[in-house]
Amino acid sequence: MKKQKKFWNWKNQAEPEDSKERVLELYGTIAEVSWFDDDVTPQMFRDELLAGNGPVTVWINSPGGDCIAASQIYSMLMDYEGEVTVKIDGIAASAASVIAMAGTKVLMAPTALIMIHNPMTGAFGNHADMEKAIEMLDEVKESIINAYEIKTGLSRSKLSHLMDAETWMNANKAVELGFADDILVDERRNMDSNEAYLFSGKETETRLMNRLMTYFKPGPKNMTPAKAAGIPAKQEEKEPETNGTKIDELEKRLDLIKP
Repeated sequence: MKKQKKFWNWKNQAEPEDSKERVLELYGTIAEVSWFDDDVTPQMFRDELLAGNGPVTVWINSPGGDCIAASQIYSMLMDYEGEVTVKIDGIAASAASVIAMAGTKVLMAPTALIMIHNPMTGAFGNHADMEKAIEMLDEVKESIINAYEIKTGLSRSKLSHLMDAETWMNANKAVELGFADDILVDERRNMDSNEAYLFSGKETETRLMNRLMTYFKPGPKNMTPAKAAGIPAKQEEKEPETNGTKIDELEKRLDLIKP
């Protein structure tokens, strides 16, 4: 029997029903086969979704595809009783971005992207047929904006302009606009943004100067290092150098790095 071809993949289906989390992978083009095919149907996806309970994590890396298929997945995930966490590890473009909006929480890898644009179609016929196609695309766009508006809280006018411009968003921009809630981080690295990205040039300069001055211990002005150390004049030779650089010259160079 020919294996059914699906554009979704449920992980750990064999685990007990009380499993803490189920994982759904949406990788590749949405609707690689028609939703109207007898072998692959929206009902099949719904049956698999409702085969268990508890939280679901949806990993997305998709350039998009059929907006009707995306609408059905979006609706099923929105209606799911458990928590749905969406994690974008590659790209959620076009129709895939609509599915991403179904997440209770949407997280993006630092390198991931979201892309939104106007819906497209093919049409054939006379001017009346073209006008009908335009009207249909307008309605499809409005339905897509509904999903974006619910998630982001942005105005419909703003979202429409973003779609007109075919907007690409990195993780930071997506969080800023409300398409995502946060950025995926590796907790094993124990990264603290306040410490990892905090840098004080003034503090660094002060520490450097203190260490150097403690090491060289310069004497009073108009007094050579030899005199400061109590060496008789006849034994005094030239001023000591550090790696070929005199202390006075070193101090001048340090003054150049001050703001």
